[in-house]
This record gives sequence, structure tokens and C-alpha cells, in this order.
Amino acid sequence: QVQLVESGGGLVQPGGSLRLSCAASGFTFSGWPMTWVRQAPGKGLEWVSVITSGGGRTSYAESVKGRFTISRDNAENTLYLQMNSLKPEDTALYYCSAGADYWGQGTQVTVSS
Repeated sequence: QVQLVESGGGLVQPGGSLRLSCAASGFTFSGWPMTWVRQAPGKGLEWVSVITSGGGRTSYAESVKGRFTISRDNAENTLYLQMNSLKPEDTALYYCSAGADYWGQGTQVTVSS
């Protein structure tokens, strides 16, 4: 059974940092590109970042480039998103996805003073 479980969200002040994790099980994690997607309140899904299966290539949305870093540990079947210099507009429910086929339940990030 495929499972993606996000964690690490929370309430942080503007300018702060958080690191999201996504624990994967039930499939060959190392064989899949992985994506972070977010949904702000009242808005649609926004693609945030993607990393190739081996971790050698990454890509970011312009809105997070230079502030977020995606990474993965294939030995631990875990995907990460390091988020620095957070802004109120980063407030959203953050999901990890395996090739857009499998999705987690999301973790809430709220950036507010």
C-alpha cells in the first residue's frame, strides 16, 4: 500500500524557516521523481518544486526560487523541503507527490506575525 506522509508544518513568523518531510512507503521511492505542491486558502494547486529520482536535478517555481530547497534521501525513503525566508504568501497546505500518481495528506504551513 502506497503511503506518503508529510510532516514538519506549523506556524512561523515571516522571515523564519521550516523543513518539511515526506516519508514514503509501499513503492520503490528511488525510482520516482518527487514533487512538492501547495494549496493556499481559497486557491488552486500550485506546483512548488520537483526533484529527479536520483536527486541530481531540481526545479523550482519562481515564487520560491532562492528560498526553498528540495532534497531526498533514497536510503531513508524521505523527501524534504527546506523553506527559508518565509513570507505570508507561502501560507498553504503542502503536499508531496510521487509522479503525480500518489499524494500525501498534506501538512499546513502558516506564516504570520
